[in-house]
Amino acid sequence: MTTNDESQSILLAGASGVLGRHITHALTEAGHKVTGLGRGAENGLRADLLDRDALLRAVDGHHFDTVIHAATALRKPPMRDRDMYATDALRAQGTAHLVEAARATGTRRFVVESMAFGYGYGDHGDRPLTEDDPFGPPGSTPRLERHLAAMRTKETLAFEAQALEGVALRFGLFYGPGGTDALLPLLRRRQLPVPSDRGRVLPWVELTDAARAVVAAVERGRPGQAYNIADLTPMGFRTHIEAVARAFGLPKPMTVPLWLMKPMSYAHTMMSSRLRLSCAKAERELGWRPLHASSGEGLAAMRSAGHR
Repeated sequence: MTTNDESQSILLAGASGVLGRHITHALTEAGHKVTGLGRGAENGLRADLLDRDALLRAVDGHHFDTVIHAATALRKPPMRDRDMYATDALRAQGTAHLVEAARATGTRRFVVESMAFGYGYGDHGDRPLTEDDPFGPPGSTPRLERHLAAMRTKETLAFEAQALEGVALRFGLFYGPGGTDALLPLLRRRQLPVPSDRGRVLPWVELTDAARAVVAAVERGRPGQAYNIADLTPMGFRTHIEAVARAFGLPKPMTVPLWLMKPMSYAHTMMSSRLRLSCAKAERELGWRPLHASSGEGLAAMRSAGHR
């Protein structure tokens, strides 16, 4: 296991996003110096990851010990497949450009945000998947292959980049401060219909727990390795939304048949999936365990902290 707890200079792509803000806070608390990279004025370095030349100009003359790729183009939960296309591009072309930028700045470690659906959409049964299971299998349809190819490419670029120590974190679905907030007005107005789970479950992870995993990967991740990051309680999508409603004293969502979600193609695919993750490797090698064992616990903590 590689251990580097010393203060590092870190470039964080996606620092202004929901996860990025949590990562910035966690890294800073751990004593590291974080420079944000993105298009917005709040970033220390401004550039679009899809513009290779502008990105290389932005990092020229800078040195970073670690580069983290946590950039997405998601301002709200994706409902249709086309909602994922810009993020697919950031995972593929954006990663290739960021690898170049990392090399140009003398970076040693390259950490990428990956996700559980990289194991494939659909029914994976009741066995928790480990990092030894196939990642990025061929998609069952062209639209799903587009998403899976992007996730596959992101990890491959990280692991195969010469002179860089690539580490990937395969996250469950995010919830928590900054992530769950957008659901509350929809639940309040009863504008979030959700199908019954019918035994389907998905992995979840609270955002501050996810950020702690990034710190662990920066400091202790083994080069060339992926780590599953999720809480201890896989939960169906409807069950999770009901937990949100319960935690914040809001009405339960209306129940609709799964087929009614088909026009919202990405949401339909996600809600049709069954997937569990084993996080034993992250506990063993990173020393990471979720502080919140379930989204019920994490949502209760969020409510008690004053989120509405």
